[in-house]
Amino acid sequence: MKKLLIAAMMVAGLAACSQEAKQETQEAASAVASDVNAAAENAASAVDAAASEAKGAAEQAVSDVKDAAADAKATADKAVSDAKDAVSDAKDAAKDAAKDAMGKAADATQEAADKLKDAAK
Repeated sequence: MKKLLIAAMMVAGLAACSQEAKQETQEAASAVASDVNAAAENAASAVDAAASEAKGAAEQAVSDVKDAAADAKATADKAVSDAKDAVSDAKDAAKDAAKDAMGKAADATQEAADKLKDAAK
């Protein structure tokens, strides 16, 4: 009977230890699950933040390209305007030069004609 009582007490002791081990294992598993969930939430936040930053950078790049295109168009428009002005100025200068040359030619012709008349007298 003593042996049976000792065996029963040993089984009860082992059962208590087993229950405590189960409890500790369950707590450890819960802690690990909590850590995994926290890590997943942190990863999701990091992905969201990275996506937001990438979107912001893309929007800024688009804005920069639009600004650069507008600047290039303004510069091209100014160059066209300057070229038109230069052509107009050159045209006016050519007209003035032609008039001046025609006037000089007329004067020279008149002078030559006058000299011919004088020589013919």
